[in-house]
Amino acid sequence: MTTTTLPGGTFTLAGDLVLTRVGYGAMQLAGPHVFGPPADRAEALAVLKTAIELGITHIDTSDYYGPYVTNELIKEALHPYPADLHIVTKVGAFRDGKGGWPQALSPDDLRRGVHENLQHLGLDALDVVNLRVGGLESPTPGSIAEPFTAMAEMQQEGLIRHLGISTVNAEQIAEAQAIAPIVQVQNFYNIANRQDDALIDSLAQQGIAYVPYFPLGGFSPLQSDILTHVAERLETSPMSVALAWLLQRSPNILLIPGTSSVAHLRDNIAGAGLELPADVVAELNAISG
Repeated sequence: MTTTTLPGGTFTLAGDLVLTRVGYGAMQLAGPHVFGPPADRAEALAVLKTAIELGITHIDTSDYYGPYVTNELIKEALHPYPADLHIVTKVGAFRDGKGGWPQALSPDDLRRGVHENLQHLGLDALDVVNLRVGGLESPTPGSIAEPFTAMAEMQQEGLIRHLGISTVNAEQIAEAQAIAPIVQVQNFYNIANRQDDALIDSLAQQGIAYVPYFPLGGFSPLQSDILTHVAERLETSPMSVALAWLLQRSPNILLIPGTSSVAHLRDNIAGAGLELPADVVAELNAISG
């Protein structure tokens, strides 16, 4: 097996839970709109195996991708899992017959979601489970005490080792931390959408990971043009610039770019390692205004 040194090194979530800062997001392994089986099952399995061969120890998934598809692929490709591989999953939604994403935040729903993740991944306990409580791109204000308490109870039972939360604001993070420790926050964030700048810095001071999703999502046409022009000058892709910027933004940022292609997986890893000069970083920082 050949491995390579991944950009950004590693980040320690807790104790011996050490993740490569460049991880892999499994969402795109499912079919169109994250629904149904993959178009190329053999390639999907190859992507997962290649991620491990390249040294990635952080896979992000959920049982509602597919539904069940990505977790079943992960189990088929990688079980029994390498000792240093950590699978991060999430609960708080399900898929309806039309491919929608209704919330599922009752204690019974969350317990069902945890057990289904355990079953489809072939695990006795889950390393990290994120409670997803907000919308697609922004938090939904309000208390998260009831669902997070349910998660903390399952942690006490040994079904979950560590807890995270997703699509949340600072008040909800503080509310969760009053109930049980968290090791990561997963929110919508990228060069053009930087509403969490202060939050990222606060979490870094606490040793808590921040995992952004949609590295190229929510850009205006002008912002996309600026990013494209920067990428052209650097003779690389917009995705490479976006990932490299995130990795350089703060040491607690962990990346989970997704792809269903081995070639794109390799490109994403290489792109994240791009060293952005200070003047380029300043130019990119300006596009969020």
